[in-house]
Amino acid sequence: MLWLFGKLAPFKGRVVIALLALVISAFSWLVLGQGVRIVVDQGLVADDTRALDTMMLVVLGITMVGSIAAYVRMYLTFWLGERVSADIRTEVYAHLLTLSPGFFEKTRTGEVISRFTSDTTVLQTVIGIGLSMLLRASITFVGAVALMLFTSPLLTLYVLIAVPIVLLPIRWIGPRVRRFSRLSQDRVADMGAYVDESLHEINTVQAYTHEQLDRRLFDDRVEAVMDAASQRIRYRALLFATIMSISIGAITVVAWLGARDVLAGGLSAGELTAFMFYAVMAGAAVATISEVIGEVQKAAGASERLRELLDTHSNVAEVSDPRLLPVTVRGELTFDKLSFSYPAAPDQAVLQDISLQVSPGERVALVGPSGAGKSTLFQLLLRFYDPQCGRILIDDIPVDELSLQQLRTQYAMVPQESVIFAASALENIRYGRPDAAPEEVRRAAVAARADEFIRALPEGYDTDLGERGVRLSGGQKQRISIARAILADRPILLLDEATSSLDASNERQVKLALDELMQGKTTLIIAHRLATVINADRIVVIDNGRIIDIGKHDSLVATNQLYKEFAELQLVS
Repeated sequence: MLWLFGKLAPFKGRVVIALLALVISAFSWLVLGQGVRIVVDQGLVADDTRALDTMMLVVLGITMVGSIAAYVRMYLTFWLGERVSADIRTEVYAHLLTLSPGFFEKTRTGEVISRFTSDTTVLQTVIGIGLSMLLRASITFVGAVALMLFTSPLLTLYVLIAVPIVLLPIRWIGPRVRRFSRLSQDRVADMGAYVDESLHEINTVQAYTHEQLDRRLFDDRVEAVMDAASQRIRYRALLFATIMSISIGAITVVAWLGARDVLAGGLSAGELTAFMFYAVMAGAAVATISEVIGEVQKAAGASERLRELLDTHSNVAEVSDPRLLPVTVRGELTFDKLSFSYPAAPDQAVLQDISLQVSPGERVALVGPSGAGKSTLFQLLLRFYDPQCGRILIDDIPVDELSLQQLRTQYAMVPQESVIFAASALENIRYGRPDAAPEEVRRAAVAARADEFIRALPEGYDTDLGERGVRLSGGQKQRISIARAILADRPILLLDEATSSLDASNERQVKLALDELMQGKTTLIIAHRLATVINADRIVVIDNGRIIDIGKHDSLVATNQLYKEFAELQLVS
């Protein structure tokens, strides 16, 4: 909670004004009690109409001042709640962008989204409403007790006896509210992750007629949310009811004792009325505090979940004093005795003792069975992971001595599964170079043989392609991805089965586009299609994480049994 309230530090001016308005508002309602005392004793009991009229005007004036202060307080606290929530979302999102893909392999996207939405909304409520109510109730309680003490020290003593009794349920029940709040939010995150996954893969869900089972599985998650929420609600209700019963019971007893004191002549009717006014305010303040404590416990759970994200560190560390690549990068790549295992399976070697030199401008194809480690090499080049042994160099500079920003701007990648964002065709291509002019985007699209189908879209280059490019065919997505790489114009090109989604007629066009794209660039190609591999300067055969042969297509077919089988089964169109 200290972390959460620390987010208010940049807005000290607004916080001070809000607190000042809160104090004015609270004291306005406290002063009303004295107005009530005077109305009863000097107006009603003394039968003085003039005094009654005067005090009514004073009471109305105090009410107006309190209402204006309440407006200022509510506006500023609501604004602060929204602002802090927005800042936390920004901070968490910026941090998530620095985490390596390894984190997202272990954490479901839906759960992360839940922390962005439901958890930050809880914090927004506490800052915007809860904190204000807590401070106002605290001030009201202290002020009411002080004025009760001024009115009748003996009755105040009776009231204060109940205070320690009120604190007992807060101490016992509060931690349970917090624990079940955290559990409830975890269950909501699990439900959100399931929705995200099933709706993103709706084609597969419906193709396998999985709807009925998915409904049942989702119902199970909904009920898990309900069960956890029921526990939280039960303890919050118990906390509120216990405090209310103790508070009202104490006020009732004190009212009875006060009435006897009035009958005995030790207290005036106006003083008892004012005292009871303050006692009710104090009781209401205690009830409010107990309710807000429940919200604070819930916010504490939300804060923990968000802090977990912020305290998660990438397994790929930025170098503190990075070296700089030359202005013109030649694109020479060196793999030096590289060995690697994924963090999730440290005993399972994916790459073993990989050594390979790729000359500037050379086209090198990586072939081998699935799981041989080809795509892993790309991930290591981009430093999504760091190898346990060996190193990778660009132009004789180890990649782990470069900043991640400079390193990754040396690569243009065309993945096997084309990534299309829910944006226009122009923006999707411009993702490769955000500052590119529209004409440059069109030239890249022409080179990728994508211009014709883009212009045929309803709004041409301004057509929104839908989530994950649902408006495009697989081949069209691939050509958008190639156009993006052409526009990026980076010295090293990574092609991960870049023609796998294309039919025979489109493949020829894209092959021409790739030939143009690869001119003067160091290119690593993962491919199963003969048309791509046969033009490589060298073909590297990888099996079980090791390089077992290197050569040209014809020589490998003649000398390497694995490559020969691979060519016969996968390379022939």
